[in-house]
Amino acid sequence: MSNNKTIKSALISVFSKEGLEPIVRELNAQGVTIYSTGGTEKFINELGINVVPVEDITSYPSILGGRVKTLHPKVFGGILNRQNHDGDVAELEEYNIPQIDVVIVDLYPFEKTVASGASNQDIIEKIDIGGISLIRAAAKNYADVICVSSVNDYNEFLELITLKKGELNDDDRQRFAAKAFNTSSHYDTSIFNYFNKDQDISALKISETNGKVLRYGENPHQKGFFFGNFDELFTKIHGKELSYNNLLDVDAAVNLMHEFKGEAPTFAILKHNNACGFAQRETLYKAYIDALSGDPVSAFGGVLISNSEIDKTTAEEIHKLFCEVVIAPSFSNDAIEILKGKKNRILLVLKDIELPQTNVRTCLNGVLVQDRNTVSDTIEGVKNATTKSPTNEELEDLIFASKICKHTKSNTIVLVKNKQLSASGTGQTSRVDALNQAIHKARSFNFDLKGAVMASDAFFPFPDCVEIADQAGITAVIQPGGSIKDQLSIDYCNDNNISMVFTGTRHFKH
Repeated sequence: MSNNKTIKSALISVFSKEGLEPIVRELNAQGVTIYSTGGTEKFINELGINVVPVEDITSYPSILGGRVKTLHPKVFGGILNRQNHDGDVAELEEYNIPQIDVVIVDLYPFEKTVASGASNQDIIEKIDIGGISLIRAAAKNYADVICVSSVNDYNEFLELITLKKGELNDDDRQRFAAKAFNTSSHYDTSIFNYFNKDQDISALKISETNGKVLRYGENPHQKGFFFGNFDELFTKIHGKELSYNNLLDVDAAVNLMHEFKGEAPTFAILKHNNACGFAQRETLYKAYIDALSGDPVSAFGGVLISNSEIDKTTAEEIHKLFCEVVIAPSFSNDAIEILKGKKNRILLVLKDIELPQTNVRTCLNGVLVQDRNTVSDTIEGVKNATTKSPTNEELEDLIFASKICKHTKSNTIVLVKNKQLSASGTGQTSRVDALNQAIHKARSFNFDLKGAVMASDAFFPFPDCVEIADQAGITAVIQPGGSIKDQLSIDYCNDNNISMVFTGTRHFKH
């Protein structure tokens, strides 16, 4: 495509003036007629550059407190006319409408205003009407007009008009049109989601303007992308680019460790979205050592996360392990230097922000959306189901195990002793298989399960699991309860001196 057109006129109406001056000066140097209004017109005048007020075109002042400035046929006629259409050209001459070749707009900051906690009235006033209309009009008529729709595009536009001396082609205009519709659709999505925050309208609007191409998807033959503001959640201080699978593991790690925020030093090692090592101790060093001992085989190539600063001593131990990612709220300077010893190892500082409150995933030819599972089991919230009550130490282990269980693939059984993950059975088609897997794994790493506790993500329909657990030495159980055959498991526990508590909350994770 070619269809080169030289810019002769420009309409500029922006919220953010940052980076605008060099554009205005370049347009002026190229002899471009500049139209503007309001604060932007004042800004250009103060630069000593000639600018034509929009009111001189429309013969109408800015009215309604600035709500109506550019919404006029003489403005939109100048943008929407087809320059190769004789009828359009004749009407421009008949009604004395100037041709507009460039529209530069930066919208009112609606999202930032919402995020600031402003009043509803202030938020409503930040819904841009004229600007969004100018963007849509200019982008629609990209055959003749180029639209700069965001402060984020100022630099690219300046480079373009400087390099090409204002003579742009169809490819240039169409690329900026796509950017413009990206801007307008994102803006409208934000407004809709604000008005629909109670979800009275069953519609899903998601817009992420921060996108990144990944090396590949889950496997090398699949394309992969990440859409979102990663830097809002993390500061990356070292390492290679994160892969699709890295990101999934990081997501699982962050959600799991969120359960232990503000608690004693806690360390987790994850592989394929599940914890393979987990421990809480009086020091982070001990927590890491005991987390690693839970499954030193699976830890190879894993994702590591702590709930407190990683110090030099802990970093020296971590450095002995090949791991993909290390996450912490902070790292000591010595720890950073040690862990940077592997050039590809990714080091992430987790910022203290709220996690998203909804989960979204594709399903069939649509999308599934649900509330994030924010319910965590507590000592105060459990109910004794058996004659024997768990000891205080067992109760703490039960809650510890339940939190891990909540973030492990179903069906799952989690075994814990002294706030250390002994083993878990993950993603099994039956709960009995999950339990047998956990017991086998614990024994393979020489864990003594006598006095350990067991957590289940869902109820036991039969007493087989508590029977198997009893034979392995487990003395306390936490589960949701709710089966019509709960009494069978309760009776077995009562007959065999096992304590069991019900939470009333299922924690499936698929």
